[in-house]
Amino acid sequence: MEYDNPVLRVAPAPPAEAAAHFRASLAFHADVSDVAAALEAGGDVGFVLLDSRSTEAWDQGHIPGAIHLPTALIPGQAEALVDKSMPVVTYCWGPGCNGATRAALALAELGYRVKEMLGGFEYWVREGFAYETWRGGENRPADPLTAPVAGARCGC
Repeated sequence: MEYDNPVLRVAPAPPAEAAAHFRASLAFHADVSDVAAALEAGGDVGFVLLDSRSTEAWDQGHIPGAIHLPTALIPGQAEALVDKSMPVVTYCWGPGCNGATRAALALAELGYRVKEMLGGFEYWVREGFAYETWRGGENRPADPLTAPVAGARCGC
């Protein structure tokens, strides 16, 4: 059956192909809520969280426990700062920025196992998670568009 609408002009992939695609996507991406849950659990989280933004952006706000390594410095400094046996999760500003993708590529080219955190620092703050600035710890109320029930995770 053919449909004349923009959603179904190209038919959905067969289920096995769709499963392979989405499984692969999860191998490359983590979301803000999952990263927050892992960090909140404490102990050895099993990955390094890397903020690939500028020093000015880092000072403005970053995720507690992250290391700071701007993308341009990764080729020369990553091996001194990040253990290659640990997976790395990169983040940058937000969905409108591909800095975390560029950082993930640079790390992968150096032999690191890497994922990109979808939403970046913007969604970390919008979901109401604590962050650090040059002044100390800060927190904003969750944006109701990203966290519709105060204090609750989406439950995905």
